[in-house]
Amino acid sequence: MPRAPQTVRSERTREALRRAALVRFLAQGVEQTSAEQIAADAGVSLRTFYRHFNSKHDLLFADYDAGLQWFRKALADRPAGEPLVESVQAAIFAFPYDVEAVTQIARLRSGELDPTRIVQHMREVQSDFADAVLDHVGRRHPDADELAVTVTARCVAAAVFAGMEVWMRQDDRNLADLATLCRDALESVTAGLPVS
Repeated sequence: MPRAPQTVRSERTREALRRAALVRFLAQGVEQTSAEQIAADAGVSLRTFYRHFNSKHDLLFADYDAGLQWFRKALADRPAGEPLVESVQAAIFAFPYDVEAVTQIARLRSGELDPTRIVQHMREVQSDFADAVLDHVGRRHPDADELAVTVTARCVAAAVFAGMEVWMRQDDRNLADLATLCRDALESVTAGLPVS
């Protein structure tokens, strides 16, 4: 089903703003960059900027929003009989990551933002991620116990984000390490609690 022109245009605008912000942030720092500069670099008005983002800091997390939409679709496309952890791993790594941009944004977030702000946003994204897994499991097992489905979804999300959290604390980050950490975290969920 083709997307509505407004949605396509909106996605292009958000991507243009995200890329313009990344270039500016890397060149002059987050705090030295204004929303006006980002909007001008992306070829849009300041009003359009604020239609898409509440602040310039939100652009440091725009990759999560795009990734979550991609994740939901990739998860829905997984084979019906596939185990949940395999489906989640495959959906995560189906995203066409721009390796350099992901590492640069992670470095910017950890270097220029208050850790409390990062943790708060990560918790929001983790909750959205868990909701995506919950929807997926609910569709696959409509008669399953609601508590069991909810616990499963929240545990899977917690494992993925624990891997991400450890990765973000590393000095030398690369996507291969992130993939390994997420895989290991998900395997620990299927194996049972690693620490009792």
